[in-house]
Amino acid sequence: MEFKDYYKILGVDASADAKAIKSAYRKLARKYHPDVSEERDAEERFKEVTEAYEVLGDAKKRAEYDEIRQYGQQHGQQFRPPPDWEARGGFGTGGFSHFEGDFSDFFESMFGGGAQRQRGGPRRSGGAFSSRGQDVEIEMPIFLEDTLAEESKEINYSLPHYGLDGTRLEDVKKTLRVKIPKGVSDGERIRLKGQGAPGLGDGAAGDLYLRIRLVPHPLFDVEGHNLVITVPLAPWEAALGAKITVPTLQGKIQLTIPPDSQSGRRLRVKGRGLPGKTIQGDLYAVLNVVMPAKVSDQDRQHWEALAKSASFDPRADWK
Repeated sequence: MEFKDYYKILGVDASADAKAIKSAYRKLARKYHPDVSEERDAEERFKEVTEAYEVLGDAKKRAEYDEIRQYGQQHGQQFRPPPDWEARGGFGTGGFSHFEGDFSDFFESMFGGGAQRQRGGPRRSGGAFSSRGQDVEIEMPIFLEDTLAEESKEINYSLPHYGLDGTRLEDVKKTLRVKIPKGVSDGERIRLKGQGAPGLGDGAAGDLYLRIRLVPHPLFDVEGHNLVITVPLAPWEAALGAKITVPTLQGKIQLTIPPDSQSGRRLRVKGRGLPGKTIQGDLYAVLNVVMPAKVSDQDRQHWEALAKSASFDPRADWK
């Protein structure tokens, strides 16, 4: 079995911290999203980077993967488990059962799961095949903006197909237009009745289940139905207060920064988050005071004058 180097897939070093891994995933997920990418292999690359982040984005799973990774490197990228593999109960003891992505054989062998989880199938009854069609589950990656849109999205998927004698035939390809439900959240499972595999004989068609995956946004983090955006501030904006322009999913707004603001302060903007089934989420602006990358001679003189006249001591609690 070919070993999957998730660090290489995300383009980060094995020593990369969680922030760097998340940033790399966000960039690649937006680049290869099937709805917007012009890359020929966009769908496969999107699945690949999602698989990599599912492992490296979780500290416990990443630690388990790192332990196995050395064996893949030692054996020329052909995966072979450690000598005490079976004694330790296999890999992934932390559990991956919650994730159901269209992932590689390596991932499925190590962690379990699979994209199109299917139930049912033909059974013989009274000497003839008659069965309800299989249920099919697929991933549906959507942008945060899609949760606000009124138009439907097109999805393409394959259905298992059986002959009258119960033999498996070539899969049937199908296309649907689906309206994104209001209040949908990451990981939510949506059922479309009768849109799964066709039944055999008098059997009814199975159902289609859509597993929603919110594509990471370059600006916003998601907390339930609330959005969080980090707002960079110049030191004088934090000290004196300011009115600044802040992006939201519904357009730009003017945000008032109170004087004497500190890094880490959260300002709530009501109703600018994601829609819920019964409530509307809010937007939280997290303030982050940053210094200029380079200071001119004139600006340095101002800082020196302030340093001489200011009475503020940031380390007063140490005394």
